[in-house]
Amino acid sequence: MLRAPSRSVRSWLTAALVGSVLVGCGSPAATPAEDEAKPTARTEVTVEPIKAATDLTDVNGVRITLEKKPQRIVCLFALCDDILTELGIVPTATNNALLAHPGFLGKDKAAKVPVVPGGFIAPEVEAILSHKPDLVIGLGDTHGKLAPALKGATTFWAMQPETWEDSVGYLRDTAALTGRTAEGEKAERTFRTKLAEAERTPSDKTALIIYGSDENFGVATPEGDVTASLFPKIADYPWKSRGVEGSYSLEEILARDVDVLFVETMSFGDADGKLSEKLAKNPLWSKIPAVKNGDVHEVNPEVWAKGRGTRSLGIVLDEATAALR
Repeated sequence: MLRAPSRSVRSWLTAALVGSVLVGCGSPAATPAEDEAKPTARTEVTVEPIKAATDLTDVNGVRITLEKKPQRIVCLFALCDDILTELGIVPTATNNALLAHPGFLGKDKAAKVPVVPGGFIAPEVEAILSHKPDLVIGLGDTHGKLAPALKGATTFWAMQPETWEDSVGYLRDTAALTGRTAEGEKAERTFRTKLAEAERTPSDKTALIIYGSDENFGVATPEGDVTASLFPKIADYPWKSRGVEGSYSLEEILARDVDVLFVETMSFGDADGKLSEKLAKNPLWSKIPAVKNGDVHEVNPEVWAKGRGTRSLGIVLDEATAALR
């Protein structure tokens, strides 16, 4: 299975994605009314002041208590790297490739940040602690199991973002804990302004984000996918989560007359090649309007699938709005 239902939010989005799976054939067609995403409220641009703190309850109700502002932060998933970059902080160590993107540190600077061995699913505890972190930030449903091993040696913060509002909340919480309040407010304002501008002139085109590595791939839905949660604001995005067992058939995709397709190719083991190229072997694929019209966009999964923070989402908005014009 390839995509996480809400609480997993693309955990390995990258190593085990579970959830709304799109297959070549399968589930019965649902009527548009059943799956239509609800209209969203206009984005508020005003940013509330952020107050520095060493004890707070985060956006999802988790209490974080530190003795002092953290100086050494280890990131176990990309939202952490995204947030720290926005705040002008370089992680003490990381285990993903987001920092190498030119919109972040770039390859040369990112190469100087130590990488935690063990991969996304099983980062090595001893390696994490070798960096003497004041704070370790991970994805709750993936890295929460590390908490007992880290207890007493450092503070572990389990984040669980599901929407762009969650990501903004985590940005604000991290800005408060690190004392980078001005930087946090600036990053939030920049993102909110960009989103508000995009939603003033939404596209009337039907969009779809899919992800995967082969013919079994998933549909990103607004209920549990941070990037997809932006799309009802900027385009016609009639995709709704059907839970762990739900799926969209390729016939249903065809019935929606998708105008613009965004494709996140995930690499697993020795897998290579673009997902869109693999799907081209399926005769139904070529009938999708976006495919017939050459409006299929292979996007960077480090940003679109894993980043989930305001900097990544700003890049997504730039690329998506350009494609949806």
